[in-house]
Amino acid sequence: MDYFIVAVAVLTGLYFHWWIYARIKRWINRDLALSMAGDDLQKQAYMLNKSAEATALKIKKADLQSWLQKAADQYRSPN
Repeated sequence: MDYFIVAVAVLTGLYFHWWIYARIKRWINRDLALSMAGDDLQKQAYMLNKSAEATALKIKKADLQSWLQKAADQYRSPN
């Protein structure tokens, strides 16, 4: 029974650490995309879509900033 309790505690701790790492990673990527958009709400939505696209394309973290910067430079305001 002692081993079961230890195993459950360890697995719970590992899951929690994975979960918090994944959340922080998403927050960092979201903050990066929003920082490139400035105060323009339409550009913010565009950059969040591009960030989601980068995630779907599995762009590496090392390349993400330059990829998002290119997307920000290509943005054309619909106004």
